[in-house]
Amino acid sequence: MTLHVLYLVHDLADPAVRRRVLMLSAGGARVTLAGFRRGDNALAAVEGLRPIELGVTADGRFAQRLGAVGKACLNISSKLRGVARPDVIIARNLEMLAVANRAVAACGGDIPVVYESLDIHRLLLRSDFAGRMLRGAEARLGREAKLLITSSPAFVENYFRPLSGLDLPVLLLQNQVLALGNEADTPPPVRQRRKGDPWRIGWFGALRCSRSLAMLSALSRAMGGRVEIVLRGRPARSELRDFDDVIAAEPFMSFGGSYRNPEDLQSIYADVDFVWTIDFFEEGQNSSWLLPNRLYEGCRHGAVPIAVAGTETARFLDDRKIGFVLPDADGSGLQALFEGMNEESYRHACYAVAKQHPSLWTIKQSDCEALVRRLATLSTDTEGAAAVAVAHSHTYRDQGGLS
Repeated sequence: MTLHVLYLVHDLADPAVRRRVLMLSAGGARVTLAGFRRGDNALAAVEGLRPIELGVTADGRFAQRLGAVGKACLNISSKLRGVARPDVIIARNLEMLAVANRAVAACGGDIPVVYESLDIHRLLLRSDFAGRMLRGAEARLGREAKLLITSSPAFVENYFRPLSGLDLPVLLLQNQVLALGNEADTPPPVRQRRKGDPWRIGWFGALRCSRSLAMLSALSRAMGGRVEIVLRGRPARSELRDFDDVIAAEPFMSFGGSYRNPEDLQSIYADVDFVWTIDFFEEGQNSSWLLPNRLYEGCRHGAVPIAVAGTETARFLDDRKIGFVLPDADGSGLQALFEGMNEESYRHACYAVAKQHPSLWTIKQSDCEALVRRLATLSTDTEGAAAVAVAHSHTYRDQGGLS
């Protein structure tokens, strides 16, 4: 019997939502997608799948989002009218966990819920009354969930285990590149460069860090064009309010718009030498704990990652002796790195990335099928509720349980 997954998401235009839907479909599941519209992004559409829109929300407007979630909870029965009863409900982000619980009731109860949390919002980490209230709400809403999906062991170590109040088995799903064909086992290419060409740094994906933008701008100007910056993805205009004006004024920086994931990854990463994996948006918290999509995307296609010390990404790179880790975040280390960069050091860095096993960077057909099989056990697996499932465990430190 085909597993029917109801996937409730906070942003239908998020490219990562599209990737998860493709992964579930590739694993053999039938997916009903429902969620909020936060912006237009035709490149996030999944062919043949028409999502159920629950409302419109705005990035950075927390109160407005709460109101939209409350309305969606009241209307979920009518929104799901005509939809077959799902076997599993996946709630992406905390607000969708509230909607998922109402959806369970609307569908007659006794449907396992999976909580997918790939970022830890700064409000959850506050030590004041508001932070305690939010964590309490998360614990209550997730009390009956069967599984937690997250993407970095540092999220478990720094938040879910010590602070969240959740007691759930954990499935670590990395932000790897979806590769469903024979290319999944193909090693990344070793780059060939023409001597004298400018070094090109790609900053792709969710563009929300004003400090990264300033650092990359300062670097390209200081290097007089010997370093060029290429941006692709979705700028968070609530954080980068003057983004278009800033880019227009930069002589060595360009923005190429959104892209399809995974279809466009090879072409956009082939156009750069390095991938910027640094994010100061929530420094010391979420940004220090995450393992970003562009880490896996860039390395999968042979680009050399740049990280900053003291982050989970830096630990990931150091463990594998790949990429460049800046000793500090003040910009001086970045400029020193490129002032000393030459063809030989770059070729050595490329080779270190290329010799990693492709499974480090990719999600294959078999991984998709394994995920769907794991989800299919949730409604009947009584012992599994006390177990911890770790995808690609050879890639990560052992997490243990959350109890």
